[in-house]
Amino acid sequence: MILNKKYFCIYFSLFFICHSFSQETKVLTTDSTKTENLDEVIITATRTIRQLSSLPLPAQIISKKDIERSSSIRLNDILNEQTGLITIPDFGGGEDIQLQGLDSQYTLILVDGVPLVGRSSGTLDISRITVGNIKQIEVVKGASSSLYGNEALGGVINIITEIPKYGFNGNTNFRIGAFNTNDLSTTLNYKKKKLGVTAFFNRYNSDGYDLNKTDELKTVDPFSNYTFNTKVVYDFSDATQLFTSGKYYTQNQDYIASSTLKGESDINEWNSHLKLSHKYSEKWSSYFEFYATRYKAKDYLDDENGSRFSNSYYNQLLIRPEIRGTFNPNDKDALIGGIGFNHETLDRTDFTIQPEFNSPYVYFQYDGNLTEMLNVIIGARFDSHNKYKSQFSPKAAIRYQLNDKLAIKGSVGHGFKAPDFRQLYFDFTNATVGYTVLGYNAVSTAIPELETQGQIANIIVPVSEFEDELNPENSISINIGFNYKFSSTLKLDLNLFRNNISNLIDTRIIANKTNGQNVFSYYNVNEVYTQGLEFNIIWKPTNSLKISGGYQLLFAKDAAAENAFKNGEVFARENPSSPSFQLKKDDYFGLFNRSRHMANLKVFYTIPKWDLDTNIRSTYRSKYGLLDSNGNSYLDTYDDFVDGYTIIDFAINKTFYKNYQLGFGIDNLFDFTDTQNISNIAGRIIYGKLNIQF
Repeated sequence: MILNKKYFCIYFSLFFICHSFSQETKVLTTDSTKTENLDEVIITATRTIRQLSSLPLPAQIISKKDIERSSSIRLNDILNEQTGLITIPDFGGGEDIQLQGLDSQYTLILVDGVPLVGRSSGTLDISRITVGNIKQIEVVKGASSSLYGNEALGGVINIITEIPKYGFNGNTNFRIGAFNTNDLSTTLNYKKKKLGVTAFFNRYNSDGYDLNKTDELKTVDPFSNYTFNTKVVYDFSDATQLFTSGKYYTQNQDYIASSTLKGESDINEWNSHLKLSHKYSEKWSSYFEFYATRYKAKDYLDDENGSRFSNSYYNQLLIRPEIRGTFNPNDKDALIGGIGFNHETLDRTDFTIQPEFNSPYVYFQYDGNLTEMLNVIIGARFDSHNKYKSQFSPKAAIRYQLNDKLAIKGSVGHGFKAPDFRQLYFDFTNATVGYTVLGYNAVSTAIPELETQGQIANIIVPVSEFEDELNPENSISINIGFNYKFSSTLKLDLNLFRNNISNLIDTRIIANKTNGQNVFSYYNVNEVYTQGLEFNIIWKPTNSLKISGGYQLLFAKDAAAENAFKNGEVFARENPSSPSFQLKKDDYFGLFNRSRHMANLKVFYTIPKWDLDTNIRSTYRSKYGLLDSNGNSYLDTYDDFVDGYTIIDFAINKTFYKNYQLGFGIDNLFDFTDTQNISNIAGRIIYGKLNIQF
């Protein structure tokens, strides 16, 4: 792709400025891939090194130790066990994350501080990420657009991978389990003097599984994927360091769409990441970063005669240079500022054009301890864009340490989610069913064409309503909570949250077709909110035993729907032949696919003299609704619900001769499945694993 001169000049200017714009301190040189072994250190929340226990924001860390002991192999397995998080299956068999009741599209997923792309259907399949080379996972809840911009409306999840360590070493890990699922990972590490190199390889394959034996289709079709990741670090001097990394991911999957349609899908993803840092003095330092990534997917379907029935492709490119400066006037205060530029393109089937997004941005943050007991964070970011209105995203947070045991904290921030390519430019007609989905910007040309072809029976929403811009979704996120330390072995965190989302982008019927189907498009809804509380408790009575638990209470509702119920405008029927009756305000349950209650409990136990560790982990999700079953378009108490369920996982690991470890585990111990509603829970999975250190 050839960029025009305007954007080439921007890239060149950013690169030039990095030599004069001061940024990050030496301890921040490696940013999210920091090498120091500090307990409970988090970077994502403030883009500075912070102790998790002193942070004024709701955040958590999932350590490498807990990941290894759980014997999980994919990111979705790990995140699904965390308080306030739930993995949601998409139509293609992948999984994305729901955080504090907000859809997956509102949580920014980072790997080593840079974003993943590939939301082909609005969701990002996190099951494509292996945990084999993960150092720790950082979860920050609440709007974080003041630092990260678009998609951080609900929060940020940063997957931090390992970087080179001194010496030569490595490991190999192999796990085999039910459905002929195999996972093989190998890591090689070398570092001496100024140069460090690490290489990681993962192969993951499965025969898939079938929850419904009554047809020839499988719930998840057979697949195999590979991940290659390399990192190189070089210390030019004590003040100047270079970090580079590259990653390649590929997946192939054969699938059956119907009794007469069979096909294949391929995914190829690569990224390249460069970071150059320089420390000018004890107070000033700078940081330059360049990141590029491309996600390509293609699939096809053939009929029983071998003729091509459908063919689709998806090709997304993101290029992002950024510079950041840090000033530490003393050991109590830190100021950071950054400037960057996002260039994003997408070429895919069912689009009216090949769109291009360009978005320069700038941000600033102050993090200071005004007293020994009081910490304050104030920051803001400005994002410009060539296709939607500019966004200003401020945020403020405060933490006050009342005494040695109790600290209170609170934060409020603005987040935004820009309309994505699909919501603006989609032009898709289902060849089998016959419905049509149009992006907001495609309506003004596509509807007249459909009318000319005689496909429109009735226009419900005038084309004139699509002359203005589709606005970005915005949120105000409020979190208030406290940390209480009963003793050195028992800690409790409580957080109350509310997320108000305005200009929510949703779908609606804009026209009826002559074939009896509808034309859908996107529009801005007034307001949706999620609110509730969550708490985490950790008890470590001995060095060998760790017990943790978490709970979330969630209310997720549409404000317009609440008013409709309150005003007596909503009716329901107990069955199709029964008379309708008026619903009350309390009959409104809320948004689809949200559970009122979620909880988890984990017990990790180690027997040092036997070199053995074991754990049992459980998650609970209360009932939720997936669709309106009584025809009033809302989720109410008279609709059909998916029953609540509990999943229990068990794992045990035994180390031999220091460098060899055997493991055994059972996921979904009691073999829970729901063939109708839950496609990402496969049933009981029994597995064994072998790990070799060298």
